[in-house]
Amino acid sequence: MNFLTIGHRGVMGVAPENTLRSFTAAQHAGLDVIELDLHLSKDGALVVMHDADVDRTTDGKGPIVEKTLDELRALDAGGGERIPVFEEVLDAVTAPLQAEIKDAAVAQVLAEVMIRRDLCARVEVLSFQDDALAEISRLVPGVRTTLVASHYGRDVAGRAKAVGATALALDIQRLTLEVVEEARRAGLRVYGWVVNTQDHLRLVRALELDGATTDYPEIKRTARFTA
Repeated sequence: MNFLTIGHRGVMGVAPENTLRSFTAAQHAGLDVIELDLHLSKDGALVVMHDADVDRTTDGKGPIVEKTLDELRALDAGGGERIPVFEEVLDAVTAPLQAEIKDAAVAQVLAEVMIRRDLCARVEVLSFQDDALAEISRLVPGVRTTLVASHYGRDVAGRAKAVGATALALDIQRLTLEVVEEARRAGLRVYGWVVNTQDHLRLVRALELDGATTDYPEIKRTARFTA
C-alpha cells in the first residue's frame, strides 16, 4: 500500500476545521484521504464537528446534543461556513473518508447511512472508543475500522484486534518502534497523527508507517521526497 496523506478535519491548518471549505480544499490539494468527526444533534442529525460542544469552533455556546440541526445551522463555523451534516460531505467531495465517531449511538446512525449508500469501500470508521468500533462492525458487515489512541502502550495492538480493527491511528508524540512492530505482528496498518513538521514526517517515514494525518496540504508534496 502506498503512503497515505490524510487531511485532518479537512485541512484545518488553512481552513475552518470540519467545514465544506476545509474538505474541498483538502481534495483540491490532492490529499489521499479526508478525516472528519461526527456527533449527533438533539434531533438525531449526523453533524460534522470535533468537540462535544460548539464553543471552540463556532460563535455559539453549549453541547451539540442539546441543539437541533436548525439551531446548529444558524451558527458561524468560521469565515461564514456552516456546520455540515455527513451526507453533505459525501456529496461535496469524492475522496475516501475517515469518519471518527465518539460513541455507539453515533455508530448506529452512521451505520444506516453507510448501508443505504454502500460506503464500505469509501469510508473507514475511526474511534478512540473500543465499544463504538465493535458496534459499527456489528451493524455494517465488511466495514473497515481503525482504533485511535493518544495514551497507549504495546497492548494497543491487542485492543485493536479484539474489536476487529484493521488499523491503528496513533499520536506520534508517544510512538515507538516497539509499538509499530507489535502492530505489524498483529497484521495492522499504522497511521501517525498529527504530522505537521518535517521532523514528524521523517519519523513516520523512518518507522515505515502507512500514512500520516496532517493539518497542512504541503505534507502531500513533501512526503514524496522524504525518506
